[in-house]
Amino acid sequence: MNLSQAFENIVLRRRSNRRFDMNQPVPDEVIQRSLERAILSPNSSNMQLWEFYWVQSPEEKSKYEKLCLGQSAARTASHLVVFVTRQDLWKSHAQWNIEKIKSSIQGEPSKSEKRALDYYRVLMPLLYRTDILGLSTLIRRAITLVKGFNNPFMRFAGLADQRVMVHKSCALAAQTFMLSIAAEGYDTCPMEGFDSKLVKRALQLPKGAEITMIVAVGKGTEEGIYGKRNRLDFDEVVFKR
Repeated sequence: MNLSQAFENIVLRRRSNRRFDMNQPVPDEVIQRSLERAILSPNSSNMQLWEFYWVQSPEEKSKYEKLCLGQSAARTASHLVVFVTRQDLWKSHAQWNIEKIKSSIQGEPSKSEKRALDYYRVLMPLLYRTDILGLSTLIRRAITLVKGFNNPFMRFAGLADQRVMVHKSCALAAQTFMLSIAAEGYDTCPMEGFDSKLVKRALQLPKGAEITMIVAVGKGTEEGIYGKRNRLDFDEVVFKR
């Protein structure tokens, strides 16, 4: 079997299963490998503004059953993984990238190495900095207005843009994780039905953190699949230009 066919089999196997077999636990090493693969996911500017909270003990899982509004996927899961955005950590993660670049430089930095350093020293603060008065947002809006007046330019200004960017990266990691679980022969259910405020409190997360999704993991059952996987036709969602 070639790689393309193997990947297609994984994609076809992955279904949102809402009821797991509680007599078939998922080994810890499966979750470990899948989280390691999730960390390799593409993300914006390699800032990796995400955290993954692995809920595995029965005592902890029982808390999240209520926080997930009693969903059967949460109740019967062998493990839960909470995918969290951490845009509030942008400074330390930008510095981490700077140190990684510096450690690879031998002698005088090249032009590309200088550009890479400036990327994290100058551009990342411009993208992520916030302040009480909103001056950073005004500066970004002004730059966007001037630079994008007659030219293509990244339209990035307000706090909503920051939130969208980090959630996109975190969602990519969640998808990698779910595909990995499918490749291991187990099943997942990504959940949006949860009390985000109480989940943050349970995880003791700071104000700047947000929950992207909670993924339940287990050995799926037939009754956990709610019907055929229906999708819109290719021509209804794909447009060639």
